[in-house]
Amino acid sequence: MEKYKFSIEENSIPKYLQIYIKIKEMIQSGELEKNEKLPPIRKLASILNVNNTTIVKSYELLENEGFIYKIVGSGSYVCEIKKYKEDLEFKSNEEIITFDTGNPSLEIFPVEDFKKAINIAVEKEGPSLFNYDEGLGYFNLRVAICDYLKSLDIYSNPQRIQIISGAQQGIDIICKTLINYGDVIFCEEPTYNGALEVFKTKGAKVIQIPILKDGIDLGILKLKLEKIRPKIMYVMPNFQNPTGISYSKEKKQKLLELAKEYDFYILEDDFLSDFKFYSDDNKTLKSYDDCDRVIYIKSFSKILMPGLRIGLMDIPIGLLNKVIWAKYSSDISTSSLVQKSLYYYIRNFNLKIHLKNLEQTYKIRFDKMKGLIEDKFKGRLDFNIPSGGINFFLSLPKGYSSIDFRSYLIDYGVSILPGSYFFDNPIEDRFFRLNIASTSVDKIEKGIEIIDNKLDDFLIKYKNNIDFKNNRLFF
Repeated sequence: MEKYKFSIEENSIPKYLQIYIKIKEMIQSGELEKNEKLPPIRKLASILNVNNTTIVKSYELLENEGFIYKIVGSGSYVCEIKKYKEDLEFKSNEEIITFDTGNPSLEIFPVEDFKKAINIAVEKEGPSLFNYDEGLGYFNLRVAICDYLKSLDIYSNPQRIQIISGAQQGIDIICKTLINYGDVIFCEEPTYNGALEVFKTKGAKVIQIPILKDGIDLGILKLKLEKIRPKIMYVMPNFQNPTGISYSKEKKQKLLELAKEYDFYILEDDFLSDFKFYSDDNKTLKSYDDCDRVIYIKSFSKILMPGLRIGLMDIPIGLLNKVIWAKYSSDISTSSLVQKSLYYYIRNFNLKIHLKNLEQTYKIRFDKMKGLIEDKFKGRLDFNIPSGGINFFLSLPKGYSSIDFRSYLIDYGVSILPGSYFFDNPIEDRFFRLNIASTSVDKIEKGIEIIDNKLDDFLIKYKNNIDFKNNRLFF
């Protein structure tokens, strides 16, 4: 029982939440193993010097979020929490086909042109290149970005544009601006894990709304809004990550109406609206926004080079001053070298041509993956074919784990991304994502062939795992 002798602080965070957070961390770190029995309520209350009700509330919260389960007459036990980990080590002579990363492959980076842009920036700007820029970012870059946004039907001005060090920082800044401990955030289910982690570190209560084939489930959303008022709602309306689903025009417009009616902001993460392929409507939510309810975030990671760590936000006027201070408290300003180099790249080289070439490359890969999935997995796996983007979201039969599937496929040289990475509730893990960004057509074909050949063997070998989970067998 020594590991349960952790301290409870006398602060603004309720004791039951402190206990919940600590036990959750112990489970996620592996300190508490799957199926390990937790101390009885009275025993843990005595160890921590709190009342029984406090432990009951902690255990209930852990159970509701899928970290523990109860067996009547026996006690509470640790669930098998399976999270995707990026720290797998592969043998140096093994070539892994990577369907799990969303970063562009190295050969499509505009390295030579950007190198020239850096040299131009050094020549033109001199020592000022290494100073801090103003709070919103380099003015000339913001002007250039406004021109780029017009191609997405977003008509902004430089005074509304905040330069950020990637979309992840943008999400963090908005949370610093709007979210206090205990505030509610709505988001899609499933959704981007990086956003979920930011929301949780800010102490927000995250409520996920299921996503349907044409966007978020408005019926469930309305029911939630009648009872709960979120501060913000985080969405990816075009080629959503991980599902690839795009919202219909009607749902985009209805979502804006609800934001106005129920008085909340929408945080739009424009993941990849640039690559529409077969979509009739890839317009951003921001392009429909006539009531200044949308906070628009766009990163250059997926359309230029991820290592630049630069992006933008279009900010509603009412939030602008708070956002500037939140950005300043994060890192003072985004690298002036990167900002000015990007400006000279946009000014002296053709970003539109680069995006067109990138779209052509991705479309060839998209078509190959689409055709193979439909040919190999129809009737064997569930999937929805998107109309654009770089993600395909599939699911194993109920009861199987995509974590197990990933571990199984690694031995054959293929890496997939388990769906549990995108759910706040860790119980559901039969889904997995395939991403085409960093994988050539030849490797896509080879990787899908391996998955196709090994799928039935996996389903047979891991059938006993389903029986184990269903019966809670202990030896």
